[in-house]
Amino acid sequence: MSIRALTITLICTLLLGTYYFLRSPFAGNYGVFLDGAKTTLIILGASAVLSTLIAFAAGLGRLSPVLPVRWLAIAYIEIFRGTSALVQLFWLFYVLPLFGPTIEPMTAGILGVSLNVGAYAAIVVEASVRAVPKSQIEASIALNLGDFARLRRIILPQAIRIMIPPFGNLAIQLFKLTALVSFIGISDLTYTAYQLNQTTYLTVQVFTIVLFMYFAIGLSITILMKLLEKRYSRGFGKVAA
Repeated sequence: MSIRALTITLICTLLLGTYYFLRSPFAGNYGVFLDGAKTTLIILGASAVLSTLIAFAAGLGRLSPVLPVRWLAIAYIEIFRGTSALVQLFWLFYVLPLFGPTIEPMTAGILGVSLNVGAYAAIVVEASVRAVPKSQIEASIALNLGDFARLRRIILPQAIRIMIPPFGNLAIQLFKLTALVSFIGISDLTYTAYQLNQTTYLTVQVFTIVLFMYFAIGLSITILMKLLEKRYSRGFGKVAA
């Protein structure tokens, strides 16, 4: 879907969602939903940054010539890709404190979501780096660039352009995974909806409003990733020309 079509869909979603909300019994209680959305966005932003850092560390670690580093990266990726995200979150919040200091719910939520998505993103990083033409690497070696300079100036700029489309899908996956933090008592959108439903029994209204909010945020993420992809593609197109 094009950026224009996505933008029109987002505007229609916002208008329809606002109309539905104003017609609902919660029209005068918008602060509760905004607080839940704020918490969700904070977790999303922090997790996006942390999972990206983890992905680059683990993805490049899988390419490392140092065996212990490569084995550690592989072990992390396989464990977090092969187990349930919810179980990982419970383990961090309930089990890990038995062996050390207690982890705050927000910290456990951000860390749990980031570690899970970071494992999937690490595969994207590795594949994107491998997709850089060998001729580019050979040319950088011929220019006598060191390993770090070669990675920073030649390999990563080209690899990042390849990473952006799959990273867009992972960003949506990350956003949806933030709902899991409600299971450890964090007042995000999902937890807010659950609490309101328990006190008002207005199930249809509560979860329809939250559905509109999740869909609007998800569309916004998709548009941002499309714009980023377009920007990088245009830049490389000019270089190629």
